[in-house]
Amino acid sequence: MDNREQQDRDKALITDPKQINAVDCNMQVIQWEDFENELARLWSLTSALKEANEKKQSLQEKLQSLIQVKTESLNKMNELEEMRERLEAKKLVMANMSTRCKVETEDAKKQEEMLSTEVRSLLVAGTSLSVARKRLQEANRLLTEERGRVKLKNVQRKLRARQQYMISQVSLLYPVKILVGPTEEQELESYSSSSALGSSSASKTVNQGSLTILGLNLTMLPFTKISFFTNKKEVQRSASALGYVAHAVSLIASYLQVPLRYPLRLGGSRSYINDHAPSVEPASSDLSSDTALSANVKKAEFPLFLDGQDTTRAAYAVFLLNKDIEQLLNFIGIKSLGPRHVLANLKELLRSVQSSEYIDT
Repeated sequence: MDNREQQDRDKALITDPKQINAVDCNMQVIQWEDFENELARLWSLTSALKEANEKKQSLQEKLQSLIQVKTESLNKMNELEEMRERLEAKKLVMANMSTRCKVETEDAKKQEEMLSTEVRSLLVAGTSLSVARKRLQEANRLLTEERGRVKLKNVQRKLRARQQYMISQVSLLYPVKILVGPTEEQELESYSSSSALGSSSASKTVNQGSLTILGLNLTMLPFTKISFFTNKKEVQRSASALGYVAHAVSLIASYLQVPLRYPLRLGGSRSYINDHAPSVEPASSDLSSDTALSANVKKAEFPLFLDGQDTTRAAYAVFLLNKDIEQLLNFIGIKSLGPRHVLANLKELLRSVQSSEYIDT
């Protein structure tokens, strides 16, 4: 019974370190008779302690292996989660790429259809161009022959005869006639611009009587000075005469197929003429470097009448109208009579076109 109690106390000491410490604190003196028993007991305690340490070491190794497995498992789970996120991102990218691919495919189909249409148009245009080239070659071949030149000459004569007839109708519609005796105020003075016209002595000297268009003559007085006492009827007659001249010039230019340098906006006695005057402005503000100039074309409109208008602008408008008549005269190879003679230049234009030399030139 004593041995059984001793063994239980030894096991308790082995399993409970606190009891061992308590025993150490309560050390007792052992009698020599009990030494053998106490030595055996200590030996069994040592064996039990060694066995307990071995079990503890084994449990620590197993626990360490379990911890390592758990750590690896957590790492694998994290990697799997990252792989899942990357997979979702790739799926989203693939979806976007698929949508973009569909859009680009539709655009490519539309461009392909447009390209095919343009190719068909180019084929048709190429065919037309080939036919036109063949016709041109045939026309050139015919023109190189004697009969071709004669035929071209006849066509030109017919065209000029047609132009002559149409302009003769303009002459009947707006007849320019000479009244009795020369006067000083029956033709407009030149607009003062010697740099644009050259010297006035270069123009021909015109010795003529008073010219009228449809019974109205042009006087220079309203365009040089206008006051409260100026005859309003005289101003109105001048505006009407300028409207007739503008209409006649516009018709002649269309029949001769000449684009006027200064286009007209017809309105009877309220007609206007346009001047596409270039305004030159520096393209760079750096004055030390070479300054580049750019010409910006601005459209300006000038009245061919005086009612409520600036006399300078009206006089410039008449100057531009005379320049249009000079352009038509130069087109048929006739020199202008000068910037002072609007009606005289118009009469010379009508006479030259209706002459027999015009058809034979």
